[in-house]
Amino acid sequence: MYFCSVMTVVSHSKILTEIETLLNESKTDVLKGLKQSCMLLRERFDHFDWVGFYFADFDNKTLHLKVFSGKPTDHTVIPFGKGICGQVAVSNQNFMVPDVNAQDNYIPCSIDVRSELVIPLFFEGKNIGQIDIDSNKIDPFSKEDELLLEACCSLISNAYGSLLLSL
Repeated sequence: MYFCSVMTVVSHSKILTEIETLLNESKTDVLKGLKQSCMLLRERFDHFDWVGFYFADFDNKTLHLKVFSGKPTDHTVIPFGKGICGQVAVSNQNFMVPDVNAQDNYIPCSIDVRSELVIPLFFEGKNIGQIDIDSNKIDPFSKEDELLLEACCSLISNAYGSLLLSL
């Protein structure tokens, strides 16, 4: 078990380095960097079937999908409080859902989705968006996945800073 944990840390560290490189290469093109990050995460994890970034419109209390990798979704605008993403916009907390069918406030994006992991993205202490991961498997997400995505959000916030506010 210890070996697996060390391997996971090494693997996640490598992925974070790759994401940091992508972000630095697209320093002024935020959407390009975010899109490439989505694609990299989806490519590297067989249980990440859809990866996307939603950003907040605080005036209208909605989240707006800016980039994603995976099947297209009709859910490009989500009200605060609605669905898993909308709940994270209000709670400012990570939300790991092992089985979306067990959630009353779930917005079905695809008949294939079985679980979801949403991590808020903070800038200057404010939840301005989130990374949303859908999986077609039941209960595939680990604490390590959660920590990796928190680190990704931190890298993104540090790389793009106030540029994220204009998305």
